[in-house]
Amino acid sequence: MANQLLPTAERNLTPDQVEALDKRRELGHTFLVIAGQFTVIATILLLWVGQDLTYSPGWLHPIFYYFAVAIALVAIFGIAGFVLRKGTPRLD
Repeated sequence: MANQLLPTAERNLTPDQVEALDKRRELGHTFLVIAGQFTVIATILLLWVGQDLTYSPGWLHPIFYYFAVAIALVAIFGIAGFVLRKGTPRLD
């Protein structure tokens, strides 16, 4: 009998399909970890963004640019991680 806790699309997978599904979810988990690490970096950069925007001359705001890149990476890796991790998590 199929496991009723699994979504209907995952109940009758072959072993190769299950392995591919596990690899996809592991990649999604890796992306979520990377997003978390960049969240920490963005939080630390946030401490200097105000000072950078106030005191840096002209268009030279390197900390702000690093912060914007870090936020973009958090969004990209976070969304990709959530998409790849969809479905029932594996219990080990």
